[in-house]
Amino acid sequence: MNQRGNETGVNTLYWRHRVALICVGLVLVTAGLYWPVTGHDFVNIDDPRFVTENAQVQAGLTWPGVVWAFQSVYTEAWQPLTWFSHILDCQIYGLNPGGHHLTSLLWHLANTVLLFLWLNGLTKSTWRSAFVAAFFAWHPLHVESVAWVCERKDVLSAFFWLATLLAYTRYVGKPGAAAYALVLVLFALGLMSKPMMVTLPCVLLLLDFWPFNRWHVNFGATPHGRPTLADFHNPSVIRKTVFLVAEKIPFFLLVLGMTAITLFAQKAGDSLSSLASLPLKVRVANALVSYLDYLTTTFWPTGLAYFYPYSFNLPLAPVVGGALILLVLTACALARVRRQPYLLVGWLWFVGTLVPTIGLVQFCIQARADRYTYIPSIGFFMMVVWGATELAERRPAMKQFLAGLGGLALAGCLAVSSVQLSYWKDSMSLSRHAIKVTENNYVALESLGRTLSSMGQPQRAITFFAQASAVAPTWPQGQFNYGFTLGLVGQTNEAIERLRAAVNLVPGVAAGRSFLGLELLKFGRTDEALREFAAAAQLDPRSADAQLQWGTALAKNNQPAEAMPHFLEALRLEPRSPTGALAHCRLAQALQHQGKLGDAVQHFREALRQTPNLAEAKTGLDAIISAHPELR
Repeated sequence: MNQRGNETGVNTLYWRHRVALICVGLVLVTAGLYWPVTGHDFVNIDDPRFVTENAQVQAGLTWPGVVWAFQSVYTEAWQPLTWFSHILDCQIYGLNPGGHHLTSLLWHLANTVLLFLWLNGLTKSTWRSAFVAAFFAWHPLHVESVAWVCERKDVLSAFFWLATLLAYTRYVGKPGAAAYALVLVLFALGLMSKPMMVTLPCVLLLLDFWPFNRWHVNFGATPHGRPTLADFHNPSVIRKTVFLVAEKIPFFLLVLGMTAITLFAQKAGDSLSSLASLPLKVRVANALVSYLDYLTTTFWPTGLAYFYPYSFNLPLAPVVGGALILLVLTACALARVRRQPYLLVGWLWFVGTLVPTIGLVQFCIQARADRYTYIPSIGFFMMVVWGATELAERRPAMKQFLAGLGGLALAGCLAVSSVQLSYWKDSMSLSRHAIKVTENNYVALESLGRTLSSMGQPQRAITFFAQASAVAPTWPQGQFNYGFTLGLVGQTNEAIERLRAAVNLVPGVAAGRSFLGLELLKFGRTDEALREFAAAAQLDPRSADAQLQWGTALAKNNQPAEAMPHFLEALRLEPRSPTGALAHCRLAQALQHQGKLGDAVQHFREALRQTPNLAEAKTGLDAIISAHPELR
C-alpha cells in the first residue's frame, strides 16, 4: 500500500516537473523569438489612432481617461479593456515603443502557457498539448497580433478567451453558481477587449461534445465511426442538448448586446459596407477564397502582409476550390465523428470562430487579415496534432517520421516567423514588404508615402500617393494625404482640389473638413477655412481639434474675441492633452491681444506645464515677461 502510494507520488511529481519544464521551454523559446520586437518602432498604420496621436491614451491613467475608455467607440468598436491597457502602457512607458511591444509580448507568453495548461489539464495529453501550444506561439500568422501595437486587442482578448475555457473546465468538473459566474465574468471581460469573442459560447458547446462528452454520445459504437439517425432521435441526447444550450443563454445575451454595440459603432464610424456597395455574392466569394487562403498560409506561410486588398472580380477557380475544400473537410470530419470527435470539434472551431471576420458582414476594407487567425488556429492545430498522434499510434512504423515532421514544422515556424518579424521593425520595412508580396496594395503605397513625407522627402512621397490614388481613387484617406503632400511642395491649387475631392467622398466626416480647412488656412484662404472648421465642429461637437482649429482661423482673421469661446470649448473637451496645451497657448495669445497680460501669462505657463517643449508658448511668455518684468 505504501509502495503504491510512493509510486503514485513519484509519478505525480514527475508529471508536475514535466509540465513545469515544458512551460519554461515554451516561454524561453517564444521570448527569444519575439525579443527583437522590443527594439521596434511604432508603425504609421493604426498605431497613431490607438497610441501615438491619441491624446486620451497619452494622458496616462486619469479618471477622465478611464471614463473615456468605457464610453468610446472611437475605432468603430467598444473595447474599454484594450484602451485601458494602452493607457497603462503610456502611464508606465510614455511613448517609448519598446515598452508597448514588451507588453504585447508578455500577453502572448501568458496565452501560450494558458493554452498548454488548459489543453493538458483537459485531455491529459501532455505532448500533444505542448505541440499545439508551440504551433500557436511560433506560427508566422500570429506575428501580426504580437508585433503590431494597435493589435493589443488580439492578445488581450485571447487571454480572457483561454481564461474562460480554464474556468469552464473547472465548472464542468465541479458545477456551482460561483464557478458559473466566474466563467460568465471572464467572458464579459473578453468581450470588452475585442468583439470577436462573440463565438466563444458556440465553442463551449463544441467542447461539451468533445472532450467533456456532456452530450453522452457513445463514441466508437458504430462501424466506421459514422453517426446514425437514431442518435438524432435519442430522447436523452435531445434533453441534454436543450439543457446545454439553455445553460449558455446568459452568454448569448451578452453576445447580442455586444453585436448591437459593434454594429452601432461601425455605422457611426461609417465603416460598415452596405449591400449596394458590396453585393452579397462578392462577399460570399471573398469568404470562400479567404478560407482557402487561411488554410494555405497555415500550412505554407509565405507572402504574408499586414493588408490584403479586396478584389471585386475574383477568378472562379479559387472560389469553387474554397467551397469544395470546406465541404469535403466538413464531410470527412462528420464521417469520423464517433472515432475521432476531435476532428469535427477542431474543424468547426476553426471555421466558426472566423465567421465574424470572414467578410459576410464587411466592417473594413481588407479581404482578410493574418491577425484574424490568432484564436481560430487553435482548433485547427488541435485537429492536426491529435490526428497525427493517433495515426502514429495506429501505425508505429510512421511514429518517428511524424515526430520528425512535427519537429521540422516547428523549426520552420521559428525561422519564417523570425523573418516575418523583421518586417515589423518600422513603417518603411513593413510597407515595402507588403507592396512586394501583394498586387495593387494601395494601403501600403499610401503608408510608404506618409513615411517618406515624415522623413522630409515629400517629392518622393508624392510618387507613391499618386500610385495609391490611381489604384483606389475613391479611398478618402489616400486622397487627403496626397493633397496634403502636394501642398508641402507648393502645388497649392492641386492640393486644395485633391482635398476637396476627398471631402466630397466623405462629406459627413468632421476630420476631413478640418483637414481641408487647415490647408486653406495655410494658403491664406481664411474665409473658406472658417466655413470648413464650422462644418467640422457641427458634424462632431465633441472634437477639441475642430474647436481649436476654428478658433485659430478666427484669430488669424483678426477676430480674437470671437476665437476665445472656441479655445475655451477645446479646453473643456480636452483639458489635459496636446490639444489642450495648444488651446491654452492660443487663448493666451488672444488675451494678450486684448491687453489682459496677467491672464495670458497664466495660460502660457499652463501650456508649458503640459507641454514643456511648446515653442509657441515659450516665445509668447518670454515676450510678455521681457516687456513686463513685474509679471514674472
